[in-house]
Amino acid sequence: MAMKPIDEALRLNKQLRVIGFDDAPFQHKRGSDVNISGIVCSGTRFEGMLWGQIEKDGHNATDVIANLLTESKFFNQVHAVLTDGIAVGGFNVIDLDALAQAVNKPCIAVMRKPPNLKAIKNALENFADAENRWQTILNAGEIYQHSAFYYQVKGCDSVQAGKILERVTDTGNVPEALRLAHLIGSAVMTGQSSNSA
Repeated sequence: MAMKPIDEALRLNKQLRVIGFDDAPFQHKRGSDVNISGIVCSGTRFEGMLWGQIEKDGHNATDVIANLLTESKFFNQVHAVLTDGIAVGGFNVIDLDALAQAVNKPCIAVMRKPPNLKAIKNALENFADAENRWQTILNAGEIYQHSAFYYQVKGCDSVQAGKILERVTDTGNVPEALRLAHLIGSAVMTGQSSNSA
C-alpha cells in the first residue's frame, strides 16, 4: 500500500501531482473501441497527457490504465490516480484495488453525485457476467463523502483521499485533471470540447 508517500506529501503540504482518466465520446456498439485520456496536473495546473484505448463494455480498463501510467514518463511523479467513476466506456468496470496495487499509488474513483446502485445493478443484468461486474463495483469499497466530493478509494484512507481531491480541485466537485480529461477527450473526438465536465 502506498500510504507513506502520500501521507508525507500531505503532511509537508507538497504540491500534489495526480492523473485523471476519463473516456472520450464513443459509439454505443458493444465491443467497439473507446478512447480514454489521462491528464496529469500539478495541483490544478496541466502538465501532460496520456491517450489510450479500451473496449466498450469490456474487461480491460484496469490493465489499460495501469499500463498507460506505469509505462509513461509521468509514473514516478504522480502521487495519485483519479478515475471518472468506477466504470469507463459503458460498463468496463475498473478493479480499483487491483489498479492501486498495480501502480502502488492511491486510486480514487470520483463521482459527481451518489450513484444509483439499484439502477446500476439492473443495467448490469444485460451482461452474462453481471455478478462479476457487480462484485467488482462492491469491492471498490464504501462510497465516501468529503465536502462536495463522492468517491471510492483504495491505496490510502478516505480522509487522505478527501484531502487529495480538495488540493487538486479549482472550483466545484470535479478535480481539474478529470475536468480536463473530459474536455480534451470530447475535443479530440468531436472537434470541440463539451459544455459540461
